[in-house]
Amino acid sequence: MKRSVTTVPFGFEPSPEKYRGTLIYYDAFEDTTHEELDNAAKMAEERSFSTFVLYPLHEETAKRMLKHPVSAYYKRERELENWKEERGSGAYIEGFEAKRKKYTPMDTALRHLTDKFPAPHFLYLTPEMANLFASYSSFPEWITKLRLILAAKPEHTHPLLEKYRSRWNTASEQEEEA
Repeated sequence: MKRSVTTVPFGFEPSPEKYRGTLIYYDAFEDTTHEELDNAAKMAEERSFSTFVLYPLHEETAKRMLKHPVSAYYKRERELENWKEERGSGAYIEGFEAKRKKYTPMDTALRHLTDKFPAPHFLYLTPEMANLFASYSSFPEWITKLRLILAAKPEHTHPLLEKYRSRWNTASEQEEEA
């Protein structure tokens, strides 16, 4: 195997990496407004995430998780594509569930996302989705591997979500820190 030689001037030090980690917006995106997507994208840019991923749920997954039907996957994905084109956003729309075309457990989705995108991983969730995530038996395992950012402060907090309060905060708290 041929080696490539790189020459640099004496005393050269590489600049520190400006971007780090991945912000994953995990949602059905059924009732998500463009303003909410803008807020998430703005936060990803302000916090210097290298990747901003939108992960829309398949109809079967949303029906089992949320207990109510949602519009077809391709319609919600098209709406996300339109938002992305309008705003010129560098967001990445993950099509893992479009390929599977069936129910995908949250564990499987998170495993796929954490394997595919660079660490550290931050999961951007609505308060309802965060409480739902906390109700799963695998929540204590996942909360140690990633951090949560909630779009808004939840009215009612799941006991496990409250127990791991140090591993999550709201987007408005993020703005106050900056």
